Amino acid sequence: MSTSALLTMLEMQDQMNSRVHPDWRNQGYEWYRAIWIECAEMLDHYGWKWWKHQQPDLPQVQMELVDIWHFGMSLMMQEGESQESIAERLSPVLTSGEKGDFKELLETFTATALADRGFDALTFADLLVSCEMNFDDLVRNYIGKNVLNFFRQDHGYKEGTYIKIWDGKEDNEHLVEVLQSVDISSDDVRGQVYSGLKARYPA
Repeated sequence: MSTSALLTMLEMQDQMNSRVHPDWRNQGYEWYRAIWIECAEMLDHYGWKWWKHQQPDLPQVQMELVDIWHFGMSLMMQEGESQESIAERLSPVLTSGEKGDFKELLETFTATALADRGFDALTFADLLVSCEMNFDDLVRNYIGKNVLNFFRQDHGYKEGTYIKIWDGKEDNEHLVEVLQSVDISSDDVRGQVYSGLKARYPA
């Protein structure tokens, strides 16, 4: 089941990347850079400042981790590995993570992105567990974010006309709420998420 879900996510990511550039695999995009930047943003949501009180914003931490998953899949596909091979290789890895110190795991993961310009799937799996996610959560949130990315493109993201703050909340926050009201097992889950976002988006 996990291999099938991974293959679905890889295909969806390929479609999204192709929307941005039809020949995206040959553009030399620095996916590793997108990964470590997201890591910094995720740490801010988690909290790291010892001189002030901070409470982890887990829904946003989880969404940032899903963003990193977008870039990780893209990086692996850009390196030339087939979607089938990636899915088979990662299926046992992403379903066997272990809980650890989130901040230390994140630094290990970031170090790999910077030093090797790669995607550390083993540590990513540990990060999932350590921010209270399992593989099914990853799939659910990935589908949601993939739909949001298409929604952004349809509403002027690339042209700079997209509105990211709606009613005082970022679109990511709206997505978290929309995902709570849809049937993730439905064959039309992507349509449900898109409609939910559209209903909230300022006309």
